[in-house]
Amino acid sequence: MKTEVYSWRVSTEIKTGLERAARSRKVSLSAVLDLAAREWLTRTGSEGDEETQRKLHKAASESFGVLESGDPNRSETARDAVRKRLRRRNGR
Repeated sequence: MKTEVYSWRVSTEIKTGLERAARSRKVSLSAVLDLAAREWLTRTGSEGDEETQRKLHKAASESFGVLESGDPNRSETARDAVRKRLRRRNGR
């Protein structure tokens, strides 16, 4: 069921071509626009993006809260802490 509305301006030439394509296929203009949009999404790899986002969110959620240290000043001292660790690791 279609619930969303989207409008945009197109040249007369494109509108005429879309209407001609709809008439020749005996479908509505919105059906032609849906088909064109779906084909473009498939071609550009954008379709299924929701599933990709779901997978990324699941993977990221495993790290939520992992960096909690209880130190309210951590963001202010992070640079120094990282540099100390790097000096220790590199033997400097």
